[in-house]
Amino acid sequence: MFVRKKRNKSGTISVQIIQKINRSNKVIKTIGSSSDGDEVEKMYHQALYEMPRLYGSTLFDSPSNSDISNLCNDSVRVCGPDVVFSKIYRHIGYGSIREPLLQDLVISRITHPGSKLNLTKYLNETGKQDISVYSIYRFLDKLNRRLKTTIEEITFKYTRSILGGTIGVVFYDMTTIYFESSDPDDFRVTGFSKEGKHQNPQIMLGLLVGKDGYPIGYELFEGNTFEGHTLIPVLKKFATRFNIDKPIVVADSGLISKSNIELLIKNHYSFIIGARIKNESSTMKEKILALTLADGEYTAIDKGDGLILHISYSEKRAKKDHFNRERGLAKLEKRMASGKLSKANINNRGYNKFLNLEGEIKLTLDQNKIDMDKKWDGLKGYITNTDLNSYQVIDNYNNLWKIEKAFRISKTDLQIRPIYHRLRPRIEAHICISFMAYLIYKELERVLQTAECNISMNTAIKEINKMYEIITEDNKSVRLKNNATQQQIYDLISLSF
Repeated sequence: MFVRKKRNKSGTISVQIIQKINRSNKVIKTIGSSSDGDEVEKMYHQALYEMPRLYGSTLFDSPSNSDISNLCNDSVRVCGPDVVFSKIYRHIGYGSIREPLLQDLVISRITHPGSKLNLTKYLNETGKQDISVYSIYRFLDKLNRRLKTTIEEITFKYTRSILGGTIGVVFYDMTTIYFESSDPDDFRVTGFSKEGKHQNPQIMLGLLVGKDGYPIGYELFEGNTFEGHTLIPVLKKFATRFNIDKPIVVADSGLISKSNIELLIKNHYSFIIGARIKNESSTMKEKILALTLADGEYTAIDKGDGLILHISYSEKRAKKDHFNRERGLAKLEKRMASGKLSKANINNRGYNKFLNLEGEIKLTLDQNKIDMDKKWDGLKGYITNTDLNSYQVIDNYNNLWKIEKAFRISKTDLQIRPIYHRLRPRIEAHICISFMAYLIYKELERVLQTAECNISMNTAIKEINKMYEIITEDNKSVRLKNNATQQQIYDLISLSF
């Protein structure tokens, strides 16, 4: 950081505080401009005075604080999460909710993810007042009932502003979140788990996001809910509540049934959905397999009734399809050879579809089915009722990976699961807190990516957790000087929020 005197076209000189970020100079603050030499010098010395304050007060700024021999380890505490994440928290608008514990719960979900016991660790490290786990639980019991609506409204308003004021496309997907407890109830129910935790009680989380994965809203459902039955209710709820003008709905094939398509059309929604091209009619399958598409090429087929089926071909996808099938067949043959696969436990799911049952017990691979399956390698379909061209349809659909990333961030970085709570209000509060934390996480990620500073989110959070301050004998808090990475993060946050 340095002070610059910049000569303007008008002949005046501007005095600016500059921070060098990625080989380019960023104006941190302009002190003023003048054509008077003496006034320029005064502004220059003012900039020199203000420059260290932009870093935040540090232990060595003042001679009175230079003697630290009487300070003990208990005088040192973490300040980074408050310095960085509380600024984003307030900028989004969450600061209008006058609940200090809520802010601590949200920030700790980013910096100290895990059980609520980790929140007490966060509070201790940051020098906040001690609070019992039971006090936290009491707060959770009332959080969802009192604050969820306000939190969703703040989140949606902010997402809309980030996306330019309109929500033209929405992406919807569902995932399962399991519990460590083995005792199900009316809400936590065992069902098909996308994480392979079939023995654990679970709930279903439906997440609605805009472009770039920015959150719009979410809904929770019982653990045995069929995901295809959740799309229309969620769309109607948020469309009505936030007055969203019929955006294009993008969803995976697993969420879409024939009845869902009919409901989307009936409710005048435009949509782009993944197509199950192997389940199309015989006539349509013949048309698809008759195509001769090169790598990266795509085409459109009119299905009638206002529906268009877009087909794309990818060599990379073809190699993946081939690899997955060969791996599945190898496992299948191994089970057959071991005698562990019997007619009694055969179904038509996965690679069992390639089996041929002869007589009562003899199992063989059906080569005709395998050869037929190879013809589909590399092909993918998308159904839409929009007038977008194939490139636009596929490009929009490919953005679904950002909602998958949202789930991945929530489940890993924010450790949304497994959930240890048993009572429904606390479960709902836990998800609500994670929803807020995700938006804050997204904003820090956006700032880092925009600056092209090559600091990963994991590195950023680790460095933020290592930003310290010292409480002096006269009970004043002074920050230790940041290292280069910490200062870069701090500067970017100060400039952006």
